[in-house]
Amino acid sequence: MDMDMFSRQAEDTLKHDAPLAARMRPRSLEEFVGQDHIVGPGRLLRRAIEADRLSSIILYGPPGTGKTTLARVIAGTTKSHFEQLNAVTAGVADIRRVVAEAADRLGMHGRRTILFIDEVHRFNRSQQDALLPAVENGTVVFIGATTENPFFEVNAPLVSRSRVFCLSPLDDEDIAVILRRALDDRERGLGKFAVEVDAGAFDHIVRMANGDARSALNAIELAVLTTPPDERGVRHITLDVAEDSIQRRALVYDRNGDAHYDTISAFIKSMRGSDPDAAVYWLARMAAAGEDPEFIARRIVIQAAEDVGCADPHALLVATAAAWAVKFVGWPEAKLPLAQAAIYVATAPKSNSAYLAIGRAMEDVEKERSGEVPVHLRDASYRGAARLGHGAGYEYPHDFPGHFVLQQYLPDILAGRVYYEPSSNGYEKQIAERLAKWRARGPRER
Repeated sequence: MDMDMFSRQAEDTLKHDAPLAARMRPRSLEEFVGQDHIVGPGRLLRRAIEADRLSSIILYGPPGTGKTTLARVIAGTTKSHFEQLNAVTAGVADIRRVVAEAADRLGMHGRRTILFIDEVHRFNRSQQDALLPAVENGTVVFIGATTENPFFEVNAPLVSRSRVFCLSPLDDEDIAVILRRALDDRERGLGKFAVEVDAGAFDHIVRMANGDARSALNAIELAVLTTPPDERGVRHITLDVAEDSIQRRALVYDRNGDAHYDTISAFIKSMRGSDPDAAVYWLARMAAAGEDPEFIARRIVIQAAEDVGCADPHALLVATAAAWAVKFVGWPEAKLPLAQAAIYVATAPKSNSAYLAIGRAMEDVEKERSGEVPVHLRDASYRGAARLGHGAGYEYPHDFPGHFVLQQYLPDILAGRVYYEPSSNGYEKQIAERLAKWRARGPRER
């Protein structure tokens, strides 16, 4: 047996025995599911791939969203030579070898080389530096794939010479399309088996995959292969089988239904009601059900302003820091800053005075006449403003004891209106005392 025939047989065996996720990997842009914001019809990256005019790019996104698949699609459509390295196993010597071969190929045959580096964030600085000159002078077209934020984990010079494309977790509809395709495909998928999947089981796998196509395909493959056929020869996939296959318990939670709104309502009211234990429980329920962590973070930020407010101004700082941390670390670690922020908001002194103040002011804006800006508050910085009287009579607070002077700041029609009424809780008690002292001074004679 010659070596070419042996290699082809080995390749066929590997394809046959490969996991379902590998066998079902899309082979063209037409088969690619999701990420329409970057590879949808007319999008820049799609046009570049179809025209075979790709420049260096970095594909950034969570696992199972199509980064490696997209690189493989490019490999199957480009006329350029395609090389692949994995940053876990490749070293500087491998980079130099690929770059030297690419330079020869370009110089002798005029053929470009595309170098795909999976998990590029695992390259250390010296490895990335070894690649940089070849990217800069066009010896190779670089494609990097990473689950980590490239602006933090990849050298700035390499990022600046690449266009970064952010891949998002797949929608549930996309995951459903991928699963149905795998169940129907007789050549590469599970179509050779007679399979019945209960709607609840199918929905559970879709939901628990949380936008990760690989996780969904692994689960459905395990479910089918470990379920014996019944007397009809049919493999029946129930919710229990689906739970075992994806190793997560089904929760009554629909991200667009009543359970979603009821759970987030319970979470909000637990923080407002100063119950940190309940707040953490509802947070855990949402995390286990695959809720969007940024949605949870937004609700904590709102509660910090609405229900804590000036009673503890640090609550908003903690909440916004948690929201930033969620974007930085992602699931599952994001549950830690979210829990810290939820506990802080729940245990902070409460005041809704800021919420009430802006509500009263908005009501006046909508219902009352729009009073003119008092003359002494108008902009006096431009030539001719003094001739209009702008700024006349304005008293500069820093010229007075305590850096305060009582003067009118509202329009005449609303003079004396009070919107903000501080509570006696937390730091707001000091605010209330300060305001009372200022207001007690009375108007200053001019």
